[in-house]
Amino acid sequence: MIPNHVTRTGNLLPRAAWIRAIRRPLALLGLISFLSACAPGIVYPEVDSMDGAPTAIPDTAGDELTLTHIPYLEVPGWRDADLAGFLPVFLRSCQSLVKKSPLTPMGNKDAFGTAGDWAKICRDAASQPVTNQNALRYFFESRLRAYLVGSNEDPVGLFTGYYTAELQGAWQPGGAFNVPIYARPDDIISIDLGTFRPELAGQTLAGRMKGHSVVPYPSREEINAGALLGKQLEIMWVNSHGDAFFLHIQGSGRVRMTDGSIVRVAYAGRNGQRYVAVGRALIAAGIISQEQMSMQAIRAWMEANPVGALALMNTNPSFVFFRVTDETDAVGAQGIPLTPGRSIAVDHNFIPYGLPMLLDITDPRDPTHETPLRRMVLPQDTGSAIKGPVRGDLFWGFGREAAAAAGVMKEKGSYYLFLPRTRDAITDQLLNQ
Repeated sequence: MIPNHVTRTGNLLPRAAWIRAIRRPLALLGLISFLSACAPGIVYPEVDSMDGAPTAIPDTAGDELTLTHIPYLEVPGWRDADLAGFLPVFLRSCQSLVKKSPLTPMGNKDAFGTAGDWAKICRDAASQPVTNQNALRYFFESRLRAYLVGSNEDPVGLFTGYYTAELQGAWQPGGAFNVPIYARPDDIISIDLGTFRPELAGQTLAGRMKGHSVVPYPSREEINAGALLGKQLEIMWVNSHGDAFFLHIQGSGRVRMTDGSIVRVAYAGRNGQRYVAVGRALIAAGIISQEQMSMQAIRAWMEANPVGALALMNTNPSFVFFRVTDETDAVGAQGIPLTPGRSIAVDHNFIPYGLPMLLDITDPRDPTHETPLRRMVLPQDTGSAIKGPVRGDLFWGFGREAAAAAGVMKEKGSYYLFLPRTRDAITDQLLNQ
């Protein structure tokens, strides 16, 4: 549901006027029937589901992560888990864990253990037989306990997907290449609110100095209107406002330049403005139904309605800045290259990076959304729309198939964390399994 007013360059535009602004191009082109007929059947568009999920980004201020110990025999999918495929991903993530001071807490709960606890588990994991599923299963069971994660004891949450986008770009503006990709401005100030009030730990604000005060950084609409012109922040130019918008949502991507080279751009920061999912605005305006909502449908509408699409994009004030990177793989917030189908973005205020996790959802590639998808994953990334203890965004990789899976993914489900045993491993196993 969108608010009664949305911001337009400092002024307030009535909700009804905004709806008319984005409906008008649709009416002129006569595309309501086109969208309803084509949106569900589009094959492999460049899409993102984080913005297509119809549910609002929750206020997590009153949420508490709860952990319920579950015997391994009762963890769905554990006996069939592909631990041989998971182990190399876990060992790669260990590269980050072992660099921490041994006494460093892994999170705000004692059950998460310390970096030292995990460093020992990582060292032992490196010596395991990589293809022996039974030996690996015993290894994890003997060192870790399984916990069902809940939000105030509710274990069911929303799980979406993301992927690596590909854009067309040029080093200089000209012709169709008129949409800049910006580097992070030097005048952005990030404020850790937890340093002022302990109850705000994990919350940050971003802005800029104006005199002796910190004020909000320009919004997406203000930046699109030229707020950053003349600051020499343009990295490159791409040929589509829509492609740039979805790049912001994904946080990283590949750009195919006019000289034939491939350039990877990675997340470098954001303007600190609140993230607003444009899919909800289209539902509220009656343009796309909640049942048909997906990133395929959003992308189809934007491409058919370029004027309305710009107005729609500007309702999301959050804006992302990028950097050129030599890394061949997408890198998450943990600083570790992401693995398709194994890396998941979480709310880092609740879930530490690098802790083994079993995802229990339905497969978005099944049109009926009935086929179970249960696999071992690692929290290695985060995102503006990923809020709450039971909320995840699964990384699908690069390409059209990854885009298609991510675009329709909005599954209800749960996940299980595997945390260090606090007593003698053998005694703990006899008591609890």
